Amino acid sequence: MKKPLILICNDDGVTAPGIQSLIESVRDIGDIMVVAPDKPQSGTGHGITINSTLRMQKITEEGGLTIYSCSGTPVDCIKLAIYKMEVKPDIILSGINHGSNASINVIYSGTMSAAVEGALEDIPSIGFSLLDHSIDADFSASKEIARQITLKTIEEGLPKGVCLNVNIPKLHLEEIAGIRVCRQAKGNWEEEFEARKDPMGNEYFWLTGTFKNNDHGEDTDIWTLENNYVSVVPVQHDLTAYTALSEINNWDL
Repeated sequence: MKKPLILICNDDGVTAPGIQSLIESVRDIGDIMVVAPDKPQSGTGHGITINSTLRMQKITEEGGLTIYSCSGTPVDCIKLAIYKMEVKPDIILSGINHGSNASINVIYSGTMSAAVEGALEDIPSIGFSLLDHSIDADFSASKEIARQITLKTIEEGLPKGVCLNVNIPKLHLEEIAGIRVCRQAKGNWEEEFEARKDPMGNEYFWLTGTFKNNDHGEDTDIWTLENNYVSVVPVQHDLTAYTALSEINNWDL
């Protein structure tokens, strides 16, 4: 059988350890095309580049692995691969992100937006994240989890318009309790902006904050991760609040 074509992206940049680990984890599964940002793009969400140029540079091409860097966002990378380079991937993988994309983080995440863009194209897509922001994070367990879920997704497929948000606890493989399919926890960031001074004495602001979990259900991604499981949340791009349709329809508009 023909090897599947795997398109890989991330938001931490093409040289990040996480994406290198993801490449290694699926290297023997299929042919790999990497199109990833040339610099960190964390927090860009589903942003695209419309007011400046986009540039691409081939970094590597060897035995079923081709790597490009792109000056744009993760979504730019996916769009360029599909529409300019005419890549027709069998599956899109994004990550492995340095840090959590559980709960509300999913809407800010460039890593997950690359996967959502794949789902928009009806391509099975998965975003992987490790709950460790360190540049020296240990991705050994994440590599095994990513490989397992990728193989199962290739085998089973995904519903059209749906991608997977996979978050992996900061544990050794033998410490992980298992993998659970769950829902996104309801939570939010209580943000603060620290006022600082640059060397010229001009004020600037640095975003900080604390995550607040407002959802204590045992079927959420936050509970799952806190109890040493890998969380797998099916995600879709349709943001319609269907439960509110009847209520809003009763308004006298």
